Amino acid sequence: MKKDIVINSTASEHRIAILEDGRLAELFVETPGKERMVGDIYLGKVAKVMPGIRAAFINVGLQQDAFLHFSDIGESLNEYNALFDDDDDDEEPVVMGQSGASAAGPSNGGTSTSTQAVAEAPVSSARHPEERKRREVNLERGQEILVQITKEPVGKKGVRVTSEISLPGRFLVLLPFDGKVGVSKKMNNFKERRRLRRFVRSIIPEGFGAIIRTVAESKSEELIRQDLDELVKIWRNIEKVVKTEQAPALVYKDMNTTSSVIRDLFSDNVESVIVDEKKLYKDIRAYVQWTSPDMLGRLELYRGKEPVFDKYGVEKDIETLFSKKVWLKSGGYIIIEKTEAMTVIDVNSGRYAAKREQEQNSLRTDLEAAREICRQLRLRDIGGIIIIDFIDLEEEKNKKKIYDEVKKELRRDRAKVTVLPLTEFGLMQLTRQRIRQAVHLSFSEACPTCGGTGLVQSKMTTINMIERWIRRFKSESREFRLVLTVHPAVAEFLTHGTISRLMKIKFKFFVRVKLISDANIPVDEFRFQSAKTGNDITEQYKG
Repeated sequence: MKKDIVINSTASEHRIAILEDGRLAELFVETPGKERMVGDIYLGKVAKVMPGIRAAFINVGLQQDAFLHFSDIGESLNEYNALFDDDDDDEEPVVMGQSGASAAGPSNGGTSTSTQAVAEAPVSSARHPEERKRREVNLERGQEILVQITKEPVGKKGVRVTSEISLPGRFLVLLPFDGKVGVSKKMNNFKERRRLRRFVRSIIPEGFGAIIRTVAESKSEELIRQDLDELVKIWRNIEKVVKTEQAPALVYKDMNTTSSVIRDLFSDNVESVIVDEKKLYKDIRAYVQWTSPDMLGRLELYRGKEPVFDKYGVEKDIETLFSKKVWLKSGGYIIIEKTEAMTVIDVNSGRYAAKREQEQNSLRTDLEAAREICRQLRLRDIGGIIIIDFIDLEEEKNKKKIYDEVKKELRRDRAKVTVLPLTEFGLMQLTRQRIRQAVHLSFSEACPTCGGTGLVQSKMTTINMIERWIRRFKSESREFRLVLTVHPAVAEFLTHGTISRLMKIKFKFFVRVKLISDANIPVDEFRFQSAKTGNDITEQYKG
């Protein structure tokens, strides 16, 4: 499989496209107003402890408190708390080897935006899940705690955090206070695994743990030593900041999206990295020169006149992100609907098939849809619960083919995915790791009129509410002159016709109403003022 990374940069936006065999597979977008938060470390303060749901809410200084589940609290919580002591005379472990990396290195290290780094980092949380569930957690309101963001805010939900801090670099993931050295499961060479583990154990400071990442395979000891030194240096800076800051406070800002994508995804299976902006190209080149000089030949500065995303066909694929309907080559299509609780995907054949060929036609459409759905899950970065309604199949062997095809395609996905076989109703259930907001949210925002629902209150309903308001007003007040402000669409609806609806209301309640049209007021709202005093009296007579 041919894999390429194409980066389009403007003054206000960076877009990183991951191409597989020439087709867009993943898209990362970074804009000033929507910076990535995963990997950021905060000194927080416990705002609320809720034993009933085995969780706590942490004030980290954001609009909403962060969610900390008890299973995400590390066993080294007491050691983290030691960071808050005023005693600065503790002796720091000495890092063997060079004291730091070159200026071209990743000066701000950090946790990756990609799920690859996230998946490789939190090993201690996965070792003994049952034991961790039973372990008692002692958190008190007002207690200070060091936490790291693991999931971006989604909708009305705040960020999710963990107290198990991890600092991924290019070749290693540093785990403060863990004390164990592991190797990525994706590294299959036994001799190389043993070599790297022995070397890292010999140089890592006492009390620290680490995970050796897949990209470390066949790398020199000098490069790995430099990476470790840089990560330890970052952690020492965090310790110093924690001792001087007052909660809530941001104590470490992770890498930007572009830097982290290059760090985590620019591996041996990537044939080329194309960048269309000179300064960004130089920054990436300096980083690659420091970490993997043998891969410099794969880095390319795009100089063409045609926009780079147009050149590689990325723009056309991005357009599908905004459509609920995705067409298949066979003529069928899939519908993707997002709800608060889950994402629902429906598969349709799109055209009639003869009865005797229905099973085979349905199977072919379902197989094609399975491949496209797995691609769309990665492309749109859809997380949480996903339900897929495939076209009904009669034979069990065909249902198994669909299940096997989905599992095969999901092997390309770096997010953690759990998939179940088709149910009797032809439904497939998946859960996909949610790290950040879905990609389409980087390009869009909720409609100010409908709030993202796609529906607005009918004009007739608004007029009925106005009439009920006037009825309450007349029952409690002797005043008969009012000023009514509504949206232009509602104003037109009120005054349309020879005998308008507004005229009927006036005669019915014996009131004089001066109508004002204002485009700034929502369609489903209205404002009443007293013509005598000019005061807004809307809330006074609302039901």
